[in-house]
Amino acid sequence: MKETSPPSALTIAGSDSGAGAGIQADLKAMARIGVHACTVITALTAQNTRGVQGIQPVGVEFVEKQLASVLSDVSLKAVKTGMLFGAEIIELVARRARELPNLVVDPVMVAESGDSLLQKEAEEMLVEKLLPRASLVTPNWPEAEVIARRLGLSLGLDVETLGRKMARSLSGPAILIKGGHRSGEQATDLLFDKQTDEVKKITAPRIQTDNTHGSGCTLSSFITAFLARGLDMEEALQQAKQKQTTAIAESYSYGAGPGTLNLLEQ
Repeated sequence: MKETSPPSALTIAGSDSGAGAGIQADLKAMARIGVHACTVITALTAQNTRGVQGIQPVGVEFVEKQLASVLSDVSLKAVKTGMLFGAEIIELVARRARELPNLVVDPVMVAESGDSLLQKEAEEMLVEKLLPRASLVTPNWPEAEVIARRLGLSLGLDVETLGRKMARSLSGPAILIKGGHRSGEQATDLLFDKQTDEVKKITAPRIQTDNTHGSGCTLSSFITAFLARGLDMEEALQQAKQKQTTAIAESYSYGAGPGTLNLLEQ
């Protein structure tokens, strides 16, 4: 028996029956960093490598019961959100945000297959109520454009100008705009902080593969796990980027569609 316990973190997200993304990817990613991951499940998806065939939301009352159960018993060091799906669940998480340390919000809106994972009417609640209460928000470029539109920002801006304006408008979290959807030999994530106009670049070689299902879930989970282990924000981002690049380089296929990152212990 180990004399010391690993730190605990929490993921509030949806279930992926294909286990490439969602809660299943979160659990595997956090375990790779040596973190015990608790879960609050917001929705069930019938999902495989070819797409999402159905979504069954969990009632907000039961989501709250899961959250209350974990918070009443476990000393959490960090929390992440993934697929929240509806406005009621987003409002719940925003209301309890003060109890959620090192809150990382991955604003999951669309699956890799193109299927919607966030109701349109929930976008406003996400941007106005939850994002300002986060420690870090991790949108990809399409998600950043949705957030920018909801904030009333021009969509004709370059990514660095948009990121700066977004950080100032949200007036709370740091913003990490991920580089996976942009071109170039390097996959460069850009970190923006409202305290400064400095842009910090977190770069790794771009891996040419279609096996990227769950890459957003995995990166935010790695970040959350490193924060739970006591790293500061910038170091957590650097370490998470390295871990994700390795997981993409070792990715594998397991169905007829795009595969997923390798989070299995080697």
